[in-house]
Order: sequence, then C-alpha cells, then structure tokens
Amino acid sequence: MKFVIEAARLLSDDKCEDVVVLDVRKLSQVTDFVVIGSGTSDRQMRSVLKHVEELGEQLGFRAFRVSADERAVWLLADFVHVVVHLFEPNTRAHYDLEMLWGDAERVEWERPSQKTRNRAGLRAGDGVAG
Repeated sequence: MKFVIEAARLLSDDKCEDVVVLDVRKLSQVTDFVVIGSGTSDRQMRSVLKHVEELGEQLGFRAFRVSADERAVWLLADFVHVVVHLFEPNTRAHYDLEMLWGDAERVEWERPSQKTRNRAGLRAGDGVAG
C-alpha cells in the first residue's frame, strides 16, 4: 500500500492533475490498485513515468511493463499489483477509467497538509486579515 500512496503523491508533486487511486482488489483479477493522473505535456508525462519507475525500484517494485505511445497521450507503468496510468486530459476523458472502475473504492493518498486546503490554497479557518 505504501508504494500506491507514494506513487500518487509523486504524480501530484510532479504536477499531474486530478490524481486518483482506485482499490480494485475486489473487482479485478489482474491488479490490486490503479493510479490515474492527467499530465500537462508529453515531456512532463514522460518525466513522471520515469520517476514512477525509479520510485518503484526504490521501494522494491520493479515495473513488469512500461508502455508509452508516440504522442504521449496515454502512458502506463505496470507493477503487477499496481498499474499507473498517465493521460493527456482529452484521452483520459475518452477512456474514462474511473467510470470503468466505478465500483472501486477510492483510496485517500493526499498528505494531511494537502487535505485541508481548499481550491484557493487556504487551510480551513484561514482568512484574510482585514
């Protein structure tokens, strides 16, 4: 579980958007967790994919398979028990893996300091001095 959480945090730290972790253990015979994130450019996505592979090796999870299409609209790293998908936003919307795994439980991965921030980046209870 540590690798799943750290992979999601890495995607977020590397500026991926809308990062989601799905627990598919009760739904899939192929993998246990699916991590999904949207990239901002092909260069950024390729860099994130490399960082995820490095993280996996550090934590004892060597990638079984890595796949990247030429245009970098859908990149994938398969660690057997964890599959990480990086999408260009339109491609992500088209394939809609969250809906495909709609019955899967979502796993909380954000650090405590990230959870309490709203869209403006303010923590709950923070205000503007007036």
